[in-house]
Amino acid sequence: MANSNFPQGIRPINDNGTPWSGQGRMVCFPASQATNIFLGDPLVPLGGTDAFGVPLVGIATAGAGNNVLGGFIGVCNGPQGSQSTLTRDLPVYRQASILNYGFICDDPNQLYAVQEDSVGGAIAAATGGFANGNLVAGTGSTVTGFSGWQLQSSSVSASANATYQVRIVGLLRGPDNAIGTNADWVVRINLPSLWSTSGV
Repeated sequence: MANSNFPQGIRPINDNGTPWSGQGRMVCFPASQATNIFLGDPLVPLGGTDAFGVPLVGIATAGAGNNVLGGFIGVCNGPQGSQSTLTRDLPVYRQASILNYGFICDDPNQLYAVQEDSVGGAIAAATGGFANGNLVAGTGSTVTGFSGWQLQSSSVSASANATYQVRIVGLLRGPDNAIGTNADWVVRINLPSLWSTSGV
């Protein structure tokens, strides 16, 4: 059976063996972030905080050498991030160009599931274990709220590159996933912002 094509960005699954607790850190999206941000989008620190000391974050940049703080896991959609009445029309993603708040999974030891883009061919078994690779940006869905980011298959090779964004740990286990086109892989952030020795 073919793998389904359903990118969802980087989705936290466990913390190096221990199941992910669902916890996250509150972050602030400034109005200067002029794009929608979706569940699973990789985020980076922007430097600075809001008036209450909540750190400012924005969407990451795909490609070698670009740090990642963690994956976006939830949004506060009220005015200025306050609580609001839950309705069926309330967006499940962070809307562009407004100041609001959300949550990020930013533990540097966190493991994530991510779908490969399979552009130029799928990641081979010979290179799918503990290789490094980059992320590739994609457009999220305003219907599901999920990210369109994926693992860039063409960046994964037997030659490890220390500047690449993620380290592949192995194939995500499950009856609906196999090595090949659109496979889901387990990765760890290779360039976590929290381990960077330079500030923002």
